[in-house]
Amino acid sequence: MKRIKQTQKILESLGLPPQQCNDISAITLLALANLGKSDPWSRATAPRLRIHDILLFAQDKYKRRYAENTRETVRRQVIHQFEQAGLIARNSDDPRLPTNSPRTHYALAPELVALIQSFGTVSWPTNLESFLAGRTVLLDLYTKKRTRQMIPVTLSSGRKFQLSPGKHNELQVAIIEQFAPRFAPGAVVLYFGDTARKMLHIDTSLLEKLRLKVDKHEKLPDVALYHEKTKRLFLVEAVTSHGPISPKRYQELSQLVAGVNAAPIYVSAFPDLKEFKTHLADIAWETEVWISEIPDHLIHFNGDKFLA
Repeated sequence: MKRIKQTQKILESLGLPPQQCNDISAITLLALANLGKSDPWSRATAPRLRIHDILLFAQDKYKRRYAENTRETVRRQVIHQFEQAGLIARNSDDPRLPTNSPRTHYALAPELVALIQSFGTVSWPTNLESFLAGRTVLLDLYTKKRTRQMIPVTLSSGRKFQLSPGKHNELQVAIIEQFAPRFAPGAVVLYFGDTARKMLHIDTSLLEKLRLKVDKHEKLPDVALYHEKTKRLFLVEAVTSHGPISPKRYQELSQLVAGVNAAPIYVSAFPDLKEFKTHLADIAWETEVWISEIPDHLIHFNGDKFLA
């Protein structure tokens, strides 16, 4: 199809590698520019689209039917490279959206829209040269913007990390920087992940010393802390989209730490009272609840031990 071939030429002109100049890459660019087969290039715009929307566009405008399980392929082999090249921005209107949110969306950079609008005109070569000349600046701009959106966290050891934006990671930071100093001062962070990078930090040597098998990290809670003085192992679930430590989850974690040389403490952490009330009926006995908006208090789901 002529329009797809032309779009592939645009991608080649932008310096993308051959793997990102194929049909699906071209259709993705056309979807993000909202250009059908007969639309003039001058009508290019920059709608905010989810990958699901891009697949619907391909079917509706270009009769290319892609299965829903193609979304991850598009994300990894097209969208990711477009982002790296500074051609598109992710969640530009809502940077707090986590990477794995179903509402994550993408839009063309304004500079690229202006360039596409000139394709096929006498000004295209000059505009292309100007775009490519400023591409390093554009990439730096987007890199700095993404960095500003990241959530910093500092461990008690002084080691620093940058987490991708989103409520879940904000709560994880609160667990490390607010919960731990209050209820486990001096505790070591054994493990925590990121919505974009699951194994962001893992203290393999200490986990092995505690006899907690690291090959089962996928079953670990969101944050694991170890307080050496009291020999307590804090297993903390950050409750935003997923549930708290339910009876089923309690059994899973109990089995995981059955041979550990520490006393396990099971904690469901919530960002606020509203979220806590939503999950109240699912919280297991013999666990603790911590709420970020009232950080100085714990709720004990079984106060018997405090009556002795």
